[in-house]
Amino acid sequence: MRCPFCAHDDSQVKDSRPTEDGATIRRRRQCGSCGARFTTFERVQLRELTVIKSEDRRQPFDREKLRTSVSLACRKRSIGPEQIDQLVSGIQRQLEISGETEVKSKQIGEMVMEGLQQLDSVAYIRFASVYKDFREARDFEKFAGSVTDTETDE
Repeated sequence: MRCPFCAHDDSQVKDSRPTEDGATIRRRRQCGSCGARFTTFERVQLRELTVIKSEDRRQPFDREKLRTSVSLACRKRSIGPEQIDQLVSGIQRQLEISGETEVKSKQIGEMVMEGLQQLDSVAYIRFASVYKDFREARDFEKFAGSVTDTETDE
């Protein structure tokens, strides 16, 4: 593994352990050249996925891009990074076990919508506003009126 500090090609694993959800291995590494320590995460990838965007453009599936868009929808909500990672991991796992190597971006969007609807109604509406391309306040009103609150009152 290349060191992020000095770009030296050799590092040593000092500690390995599974993350809480068990889907990832966390490794602490030390650079053989500069001695810096850094963390890497390793996860199983069953197959290479290609996302078919609008106008039939294709690009490789990017887990980090998916995580970023979900995180933006969940911003300033009481949703922890672990919950976001679980949602993203679940979506990625579903896509990989589907057997398909190409998946439409619309399908991924629907999966995110479904996951966020169960997680947090505000994050669900935020994501929908971008995904469904809301143009006016009326679009928010109409969509929000159809959403049933999944959270329990405290």
